[in-house]
Amino acid sequence: MEPVPESGPAAEAEADPQVLIFEQPLNERMRTFLRLDFLYNQALYHNEMASPWGSRAAMSSLIDILAIGTRGDVRSDVLKELESQLTTLSEFQANPGVDTQRLKTLMSNLLRLRADLMNAGSAFLQPLRDSEFVSAIKHRSAIPGGTCEFDLPDYYFWLTQADEARMRTFSQWLGLLRPLCDAIAELLWLTRENGRSRPEIAKGGVFAITFERDNPLQLLRIALPTSAGLYPEISGSHHRCSVRFLTWNGLATRPTQSQADVPFTLSCCA
Repeated sequence: MEPVPESGPAAEAEADPQVLIFEQPLNERMRTFLRLDFLYNQALYHNEMASPWGSRAAMSSLIDILAIGTRGDVRSDVLKELESQLTTLSEFQANPGVDTQRLKTLMSNLLRLRADLMNAGSAFLQPLRDSEFVSAIKHRSAIPGGTCEFDLPDYYFWLTQADEARMRTFSQWLGLLRPLCDAIAELLWLTRENGRSRPEIAKGGVFAITFERDNPLQLLRIALPTSAGLYPEISGSHHRCSVRFLTWNGLATRPTQSQADVPFTLSCCA
């Protein structure tokens, strides 16, 4: 088994500004987790902007989170994944050479996240679903420009309130999502840390990946130097994937597939 990773997203090394990492989810659960994590962090960022426009952007992210949360039982999927990770980590306890303190800290963190999510209950999103204020914004958001002040005067009035009061209210809404989104963030960190990285070369800008059926993967990560001026176009499924590396030619010109061999780092995360 692989060494137990250090606990918590904060332990992850700072991103190298000289490297771009592109991720490709390989199942629907991972796709949902990545989208929710993206939207939650986007909402946090915009809420901290302390401006009416920041609150509008944060509200847009919140509406998208609610749309995803109403499809299927995301909470149940997260709890199942937490249980799976706890089972896997418990197997490390009998391994010689394992950092027991780090393992204990990591498992304690997962147990806390599981307890917080269970205590939130299956109806943790109900206050947001029952809010006429949020529902009106959600309904009008489906219309281009549908949240203008003449469409939603109460929304406009709320946006003109003191920044501190508006941010406090929005933070309370985000607090309802925090048990779910904190757990997802930790699961994503674990998934990425468990990935095995290896250098690869895409001959003529093309690379094919075939996965073992007995060892299903959840996430692919491709790392490229920023200076390469390339990005990957990934297609496929949990059985196999193909990657084309495209040259960025600016916004006014279509990208072209690289004809040269492209060195990159591939991480396959289970």
